[in-house]
Amino acid sequence: MAILNSNSQYIRAVRLKHEGIPHGIFPFTLPFVRNLHELELHPNITYVIGENGMGKSTLLEGIAIAYGFNPEGGTLNFNFSSFNSHSKLDEHIRLVKGTERARDHFFFRAETFYNVATNIEELDQQPAYGPRIIDSFGGVSLHEQSHGESFLLCSGNGLGGTAYIFWMNPRLHCPLFGKSHCLRGSMNL
Repeated sequence: MAILNSNSQYIRAVRLKHEGIPHGIFPFTLPFVRNLHELELHPNITYVIGENGMGKSTLLEGIAIAYGFNPEGGTLNFNFSSFNSHSKLDEHIRLVKGTERARDHFFFRAETFYNVATNIEELDQQPAYGPRIIDSFGGVSLHEQSHGESFLLCSGNGLGGTAYIFWMNPRLHCPLFGKSHCLRGSMNL
């Protein structure tokens, strides 16, 4: 397991660029976003916890998009769109990065995980010169197993070495017996 410190961590902080922020529209009406200056992240794992409607998912989505992820999830190479509904927070934040770079990246988003699985199947149906994408996720269609099983497969097989993982609402995918596996797996990457 790679133990990172405040200089080597992948993202050290998130800063809101206050100039040019459109006032009176979502997500800039959320108190959390409106009052954000800099949010420092822990070198190894950061939890974002709060009441419904506080802006947790909006913040994580904004960070993920600013990092280069597809708003619906997947690796940095995914670029499909089912419905463009993300906020413009990513355009107004600056990521303060550390010196280390992860080998693998994945944005787990509970609401659109089905779309990621579908996109993998669609891409694998096209002619390609390399291995099938699904082979990186255990070789079994993510649709041909339970939601939780496919999520665990992605967190266990799809990522190797050092990884940067965004989890939005992991409770939806990790059954009680699997929560420790999910956290242990992400910390062992």
